[in-house]
Amino acid sequence: MSRLKQVKFRYAYQQFLSHISIIIVAFLVLSLLFTHYIEGLVYENKADELISYGKAILNDIDNNPQASGQIINQYSSVLSLRKMSFSMFDQDFNLYSVGKSGPAIRYLDDKYLEQISKGKTLIVNSDYKTFSQEGVTFVVIPYLPHGKFFGGILLTSPISGSSKMIDKVNQFLWYTILIALGVSLLLSWLLSRLHVNRIKRLQEATSQVSAGNYHVNVPASNFDEIGELASDFNHMVNKINRSMEEIESLENRRRQFMSDVSHELRTPLTTISGVIEGLKNNMIPEEDKEKGINLVSQEAKRLIRLVNENLDYDKIRSNQIQLYKEDIQLQEVLEIIQEQLYLQAEEKHNQIIVEADPDVHVNADYDRLIQILINITKNSIQFTSNGTIWLRGREEQNDTIIEIADTGVGIDPKEVKNIWHRFYKADISRTSNPYGEFGLGLSIVKQLVVLHNGEIDVFSEKGNGTKFVIRFKNDKHAAE
Repeated sequence: MSRLKQVKFRYAYQQFLSHISIIIVAFLVLSLLFTHYIEGLVYENKADELISYGKAILNDIDNNPQASGQIINQYSSVLSLRKMSFSMFDQDFNLYSVGKSGPAIRYLDDKYLEQISKGKTLIVNSDYKTFSQEGVTFVVIPYLPHGKFFGGILLTSPISGSSKMIDKVNQFLWYTILIALGVSLLLSWLLSRLHVNRIKRLQEATSQVSAGNYHVNVPASNFDEIGELASDFNHMVNKINRSMEEIESLENRRRQFMSDVSHELRTPLTTISGVIEGLKNNMIPEEDKEKGINLVSQEAKRLIRLVNENLDYDKIRSNQIQLYKEDIQLQEVLEIIQEQLYLQAEEKHNQIIVEADPDVHVNADYDRLIQILINITKNSIQFTSNGTIWLRGREEQNDTIIEIADTGVGIDPKEVKNIWHRFYKADISRTSNPYGEFGLGLSIVKQLVVLHNGEIDVFSEKGNGTKFVIRFKNDKHAAE
């Protein structure tokens, strides 16, 4: 049990950690990208501002060279208020005028100096490693009157303000990440616990099923795979429950069958044994010997019939019999059944009536068709006294319909569906019944009709008789 709990919590931790890991990685990537974007935007705006001032200074000097000193002083005062400074440099990249404390231009790489001398503006951020000065962004704007390089202007601006803004943005991002992480932790924990609890219910239900309780049920849904698994589990349990009920029903019938077997077999065997012992020891008078021999013959036939019923049923269920279908005149078959069972019907004062046209045919195995009709007719004789049994035949489209109806005691509608079960007997008290003693007759009939690809239905009411309706596909006519 402790191991099960360990596995269960391990799954919860896996769910929890997987959710949190994804969230942390996503936030870190987004924060890095956002920080990089903000830094680039801040430096770009600062560089654009410096460039605009630099071009304005050079433009004013170019338009009014005589007042260059005054222009430089004015711009120096304005830029100092914005914590910016600028210096002029000559064509040899030496600084002069106003602030001379900026980066040494001539120490730039030759490729940058060449680009400046050709008129390209140079922008350097604070992370440029060539200079030791930290926290400064500067731009270099060349001065090219009439297309000739005469120097230029260097503008610098500390980025302390920009750095503080970036730091505040980063701080805000961290606060956002922490809050979102806290909410995510809570939601992830709740979600993990929800999944674990659902799996736990399935595990507990499975344990109950393994313990023999087949009436459990778990909440199911089509929302996700766990819900579908619960639905499949309920379906499985329902099928197991139905199977167990059927097994229990079969077991009850088996017990009844064994009870019937012990009674049905014991009686003829006892009779046969007693008569043989009497004949062997000359205990039976001469005038009664023939009667005793006839009794032994009847009881032996009865035992053979009982054994054959079981053998036939097992062969039919295992598909060990082969059908030899042919086109059979139905009226002739029904009249044969009438003749074979005439005496048995007479014993119970019943009348068998055949109603079928001579041109009605059925495509079936002759021997098995006789077996089907005899079993059903015997069943009707068994439960009918002083009544009538009809054997009818007709054709409907490509089907041949056979009806066997009686005016007997009928069957309770609740019991109709059970008459096809093996060992079922509608009247348990009839233990000396000579027709289908073990309740196998109708079960054999059902199997044989199915083997013919046919259908059989029964309609009955208690006290109002019973009617069996058999439908065979007339393969010959269908082919035509």
